[in-house]
Amino acid sequence: MKNTEKALALIGTFATGDLEKARELLAEGYVQHNLAFGTGAEAFISAVAGLNTAPVKTTVNNIRAFEDGDKVFLQTVYNFAGAGEQVAFDVFRFDENGKIAEHWDNLADKTAPNPSGHTQIDGTLEKKNVDKEETRRVIDGFVGDVLRGEHPEKLTSYFDGDNYIQHNTGIADGLSGLGAALEALGKQGISMIYNKTHYILADGDYALAISEGTFGGVDTTYYDLFRVENGKIAEHWDVMETLADKETWQNGNGKF
Repeated sequence: MKNTEKALALIGTFATGDLEKARELLAEGYVQHNLAFGTGAEAFISAVAGLNTAPVKTTVNNIRAFEDGDKVFLQTVYNFAGAGEQVAFDVFRFDENGKIAEHWDNLADKTAPNPSGHTQIDGTLEKKNVDKEETRRVIDGFVGDVLRGEHPEKLTSYFDGDNYIQHNTGIADGLSGLGAALEALGKQGISMIYNKTHYILADGDYALAISEGTFGGVDTTYYDLFRVENGKIAEHWDVMETLADKETWQNGNGKF
């Protein structure tokens, strides 16, 4: 199995309840960064077992899957035991034995379409076989220059005019939509700040930036997926998650 197939098989165990499959795929020292769960392979297996006994079956609908070196990153819609649909980005790291050794994620409730009629998951599905390092370079530049505010004057250089498809739940298409949303937040006294970017993972014309910062003064983690076309950002999906209070953490590994 390819690493992407293994990652998809692992999340599939949430729906199938296949404990042996989960045990086969996970490294013994599996490190969990979802702060709502314990760390280690047995903690994951226990979570699968718990879902399997729930009266409502868990559903897993993968939308997009990518691979970059020893990491696989997925965009998926989950409904855990009937609790409601959530859009998630999952990242899995594989060890030298091909086992899943580490996991990071961000989740948010699935919502209605945004002002341009786009959902959190629709849009382009095709992945083009282009130089992923060029994609990574574009997104690394954008995240630093614009999202972290290091060179905001470069904003327009990352886009083809106003041609930009937006899947954020509250923002319309185009740079004009982004500008209007940021202006509205500013009027409400709400700031969106990116302080540090931990990973930029790339596969073909897609890249996922994983960052931390604050939203309205509250510690927040940002997962931003971009599609790049002809050196410009063409499409964007994201999941923002408020960082849980440390006293609620079920493991000590931290979000990153």
